[in-house]
Amino acid sequence: MKLLLGLDLGTSGAKAYLLDDSGRRVGLGYCAVRRLPTAPGLVELDPQAVAASAAEAIRQALAAADAKPAQVLAVGMASQRDTDFVWDAHTRQPLAAAISWQDLRTSAQAEAHAAWKPASELRQRLGYYPGPWCAANHLAWRAQHQPEFCQAAAEGRLRIGMAAGWLLAALGDPDGHMHDHSLVQKTGLWDMRTGDYWDEWIAHLGLSRMGLPTAAPTLYPYGSLRLADRGENAPVLAMLGDQQAALFGYGCRQPGQAECTHGTATFVNVFAGETAPHSENLNVYYAWRLGEAAAHTYCLEADTTASGSAVRWMSERAGLLDGETSLHQLASAAPDAGGVIFVPAFTGLNVPYNDHRARATLLGLTLNHDRRHIARAFLEALGYQVRAILETVQAQTGLSIHEQYVGGGLSRADLACQVQADLTGIPVYRPDESETTARGAALLAGLAAGVWRSVDDLPPLPSGGTWFEPRLSAAQRDEGYARWQRAVAFVRAWGSQ
Repeated sequence: MKLLLGLDLGTSGAKAYLLDDSGRRVGLGYCAVRRLPTAPGLVELDPQAVAASAAEAIRQALAAADAKPAQVLAVGMASQRDTDFVWDAHTRQPLAAAISWQDLRTSAQAEAHAAWKPASELRQRLGYYPGPWCAANHLAWRAQHQPEFCQAAAEGRLRIGMAAGWLLAALGDPDGHMHDHSLVQKTGLWDMRTGDYWDEWIAHLGLSRMGLPTAAPTLYPYGSLRLADRGENAPVLAMLGDQQAALFGYGCRQPGQAECTHGTATFVNVFAGETAPHSENLNVYYAWRLGEAAAHTYCLEADTTASGSAVRWMSERAGLLDGETSLHQLASAAPDAGGVIFVPAFTGLNVPYNDHRARATLLGLTLNHDRRHIARAFLEALGYQVRAILETVQAQTGLSIHEQYVGGGLSRADLACQVQADLTGIPVYRPDESETTARGAALLAGLAAGVWRSVDDLPPLPSGGTWFEPRLSAAQRDEGYARWQRAVAFVRAWGSQ
């Protein structure tokens, strides 16, 4: 039996997903990665630990499938984005720790970009505004503070990349230094308008092209990956960003199809097709490109600033919860929020407000309210934020969104999914198969290996899942949303004082 391996190289760990040619999952492995101990605001990862976590996840998946490395026909990699890795091209050893997308050390630098003369072009040329999470800012910081980074660049042995590129160097044999377009874009140095690196922006950051990956299609022979200590290698034939892989894994391949992942933040991704849409406050990304002769496809993305992280605050800091599961138990114990509105703007508000001075606020509390109402108000806040994002997508692009696929930790509870359907007015589907990111990478590897001739031949998500249909009337939905918007206006006015 020939198998396909999908790797999800995420923020907190690596997942390995084995798929057979019928589309059935036969093995799954996971290994966590701890952050390095650092100062507040700094978030770093040990590159060797990242590679070791992937190797362990692969070992677990093969063991679960009772399979041998030689049975793996091809590998697809889905990589976390904006977390930059730097290594020596000759020794394949890390030059420094990886700087996570969650790291805030470049906040002041990111704000200072507004004074750069071509700053008004940043969003349209990069596809997004380069905030402190952006790899470009991390690399500029390295150029100022890490002599080993600068020396490697001067000597022509610097390599810069995302987790997928580093893993290929650490555990395999790369065929050159290549990343797919979705990952090259997330260096924060790629100009979507010209289809090349933006030299003026690179020079402004004090960088050069040295060490940057060459852009390639999503389906491409990137090299081979070692799957066991004895050296059995399998070809790596697909590579892309993790959110793009999730979109592909859900089967969102027609314009307007959308998925929503409730993780540390809530990410909403909408497939846009072969035309890059214009947007003033939505991120426009490459989705995938299925071969040299194929056209680029694009997706839109927006996220809330705090979802899972807000639940942790309620549990660990505020003492409102006994753990993440109690959120749903508490929220289910109240028929509604009783007029309480929770704006979880702990680190500001994203699309469509884009106000990072806003701060979290609870409004409408009386002596009759308790933590059940606060828990319910939080779930409603997620629904309202998703509605605001989807309305922005439809208003700015004309794309019609008729259903939402949903995943992530908070979506495991029926109530969270039902509230999202009620408050957006759009049906929500939660598939039983939750590992859509790694599955998407495996499906793409199968396409590249010729297991399936075209996207139309791909196996669908395994049967099994739950639909949540909106139950509120449009009038009820709009009345609640109007209250939410008034609360947001108050929070923004408070933050601007």
